[in-house]
Amino acid sequence: MPRTARRIRSIAAAAGAGLVGIGAVIAVGQLPASAASTVSVNGATTYQTIDGFGVSEAFGQADSIRNLGTTARQQALDLLFSPTNGAGFSILRSLIPADANSIEPHAPAGPSATPTYVWSGGDAQDQGQLWLAKQAKNGYGLTTFYNDAWSAPGFMKTNGSDANGGSLCGTPGASCGSGDWRQAYANYLVQHTRYWASAGITPTAVGFVNEPSLTTTYSSMLVNPAQAASFLSVLGPTMSASGLSTEVACCDTVGFNLLPSYLSAISGNSAANAGTGLFTSHGYGGAPATPLGTGSRHLWQSEWSVNGATWTTAWDSTNEASGITWAQRIYAGMTGANLNAFLYWWGISNTSHDSSLIGLSGSTLTPSKRYYALAGYSRYIRPGAVRIAANSGDANLKASAYRNSDGSVVIVVLNTATTAISTSYTLSNAGLSSGTVAPYLTNDANNMTAQPTVPLSSGTFNATIPARSQVTYRITGGPDTSPSPSASPSPSPSPSPSPSNLPTSAPPTTTPPTTAPPPSCTASMVAGTVWGDRYNTAVNVTGSSNWVVTVTITPPQKISSTWNTSASWDSSGNVMTARPNGNGNSFGFTTMFNGNTSARPRVSCQVG
Repeated sequence: MPRTARRIRSIAAAAGAGLVGIGAVIAVGQLPASAASTVSVNGATTYQTIDGFGVSEAFGQADSIRNLGTTARQQALDLLFSPTNGAGFSILRSLIPADANSIEPHAPAGPSATPTYVWSGGDAQDQGQLWLAKQAKNGYGLTTFYNDAWSAPGFMKTNGSDANGGSLCGTPGASCGSGDWRQAYANYLVQHTRYWASAGITPTAVGFVNEPSLTTTYSSMLVNPAQAASFLSVLGPTMSASGLSTEVACCDTVGFNLLPSYLSAISGNSAANAGTGLFTSHGYGGAPATPLGTGSRHLWQSEWSVNGATWTTAWDSTNEASGITWAQRIYAGMTGANLNAFLYWWGISNTSHDSSLIGLSGSTLTPSKRYYALAGYSRYIRPGAVRIAANSGDANLKASAYRNSDGSVVIVVLNTATTAISTSYTLSNAGLSSGTVAPYLTNDANNMTAQPTVPLSSGTFNATIPARSQVTYRITGGPDTSPSPSASPSPSPSPSPSPSNLPTSAPPTTTPPTTAPPPSCTASMVAGTVWGDRYNTAVNVTGSSNWVVTVTITPPQKISSTWNTSASWDSSGNVMTARPNGNGNSFGFTTMFNGNTSARPRVSCQVG
């Protein structure tokens, strides 16, 4: 977390009512454009799968939300998690306490002694973070939770304190008279994960350290790359043996420039490499700008904010906290570093600086323009979306495109020029050739304000984006009827389109002759390659190029990544639906064993 904010250990709660939320709809006419440009979107070229966008409410901020009056509390939750009238954040990062509020506040006799864990599971648990996670899951359907420890408990470290640095006893260069505490710390993290799971929130991933190169006066732990690999070689197998479907994450470095050394050390340790399923970093010391060698494992920008001491809601200014600055940072991370997730630090806080997206004063919530910049992605690009190619003919237009699992396509465009730009957009192989384009505008005067819709016809539409503005285009509608053999078959349309997106009449249908056999396809799974606690496998499809393959996984196994397919999951997370994405009739996926090494996926195929 940013240095000015991370010194806060507990913050007084607020009460009352009142809110400043998503701006009301304001009609904005198209501005005269000074130049014409083009943006081409090609669904045949795919990049990373999107896990989501999110925030944290650590260090007492979850309690600040919990202690609000009923009306303001509901409005705060909506601002954070609602995909219809809020940001629709889909990832919540929570702090695993290591101080007196931890699940093991008292030291056992030694590393091998039976620990005495303390857990209430009530609303106040972990400073309200468990309560907030329940609200996010039960009220808004969140399924991605990242729990991260800033430090091990002090009695496990060289300095005897959870604060002020110190290293984990038993890791290279950290010898302690009390012994090797690596296994005890691994057990501690697994137990905390079990407690959350018993409360109905199974963390998607767990991290064991935060900003491991910094010594701070609050919870902090020094962990160099060799020490990280040493501990992960213990934590990974311990988590796998637990039966939990939780991945191990590393290493929440201060900057992306520091993460490669940890990647190298982990890849050189087979047990650590096999046990690490997610890599994380912050943007403070080095921004996410280029891809990192994580293999098939996902990469998250897991924390970033402004270290300034003055709250601002400016969109376009020289202040680092301005909305347009963060719009550019998000764009660079998603397209330059191929991030699977982008998280800001605090979503809501009652502090007076810019470490949050939404300010809380009494019971009044004030979203900043940083909030709207990130919400322009998070509300419309949903977990499981795939980034597809988007090429701009104008250096002032920074465009990225995403295909959601419901078939909708989202294009986020930032105009950094001082004049409006008229643009022609062309979609190919994206699953849509006709339909409706809904623009949402953010700039000095607008906060994700809905603009008049425009038609998508023959895969094209025209629009003008005002100067120094971000526009999110959400495109829904009819299937792609392009005869190009390289085009992807059409994903199913959104199950709940708005009435304006429905066709005025049903398309004609043709009943095949009763003597003709129904179209069919066959899916064959290639023997997988085992790699530690996971394996890679491929599926070959024959009989049709318009296939839908269903992959069924036996819990607690979990698919962690896919390639050469557009994939979506059912609500249980155990059934994956795979469709072609222009890369032929073969696709692959990686499955985490999570303690079950005997079961194998089952596949079936039908013509889509």
